[in-house]
Amino acid sequence: MEVLIIEDEKPSARRLQRMLGKLDMKVVSTLHSVEEAISWFLKNEHPDLIFLDIQLSDGLSFEIFENVEVKSSIIFTTAYDEYALKAFKLNSVDYLLKPIDDEELEAALNKFRENWKAGNEGFDVNNLKSLLNLSSEYKKRFTIQVGQYLKLINVEDISCFYSENKGTYLLSVNGRCYLMDSSLDKLEPELDPKMFYRVNRKFIVRLSDISEIITYSNQRLEVKLKHYKEQQIIVSRERVKSFKEWLE
Repeated sequence: MEVLIIEDEKPSARRLQRMLGKLDMKVVSTLHSVEEAISWFLKNEHPDLIFLDIQLSDGLSFEIFENVEVKSSIIFTTAYDEYALKAFKLNSVDYLLKPIDDEELEAALNKFRENWKAGNEGFDVNNLKSLLNLSSEYKKRFTIQVGQYLKLINVEDISCFYSENKGTYLLSVNGRCYLMDSSLDKLEPELDPKMFYRVNRKFIVRLSDISEIITYSNQRLEVKLKHYKEQQIIVSRERVKSFKEWLE
């Protein structure tokens, strides 16, 4: 039986691969994003079974089904609470709650074997998204007006957002700064919380642009970015705990 893992948290993916190996399951590949998965499905023969995380680094895994017809059975892996999991049961979709338990994994595989390739037929992607109260609402890019021109900036090319002199600015990784028609308060819910964090009133930083984190006075932290050098960026004391959790 061939198995594919689609999981953006690489330690979790490696752990699941080891667990499946102990159960004599052949993992053909491990993928980490919607884009990577779509490309893989277009180029490869589809496996018997997919272990699929719902929230991937570049969006919801449901976007995969909107771009390719997946000819595999699916077991979702999720950290959603017991109330949200009712949605899976209503759609007759199998799932495993993270962190995945060895016995539950084995039971799910036994169930899959008994219903070989039957578990994925006919589940309604949009209905499942609705019941889970999910949407692809996070911005993937921003449109910035520069003179008479409009410039598109992908979130992967952003270092940070910051406020200064009553204006809100986007700093790109190429060092260009752009004035925005929005406040940090309005921007914050539009940004994927896996990628961005508001460290204080004036700064929202992108995780992959952090170069150093230094202990600062009064139990605060100083964050240094790869592409922003103008001012100190201090994590406010009341945000230090959640900031550390976000880093993990």
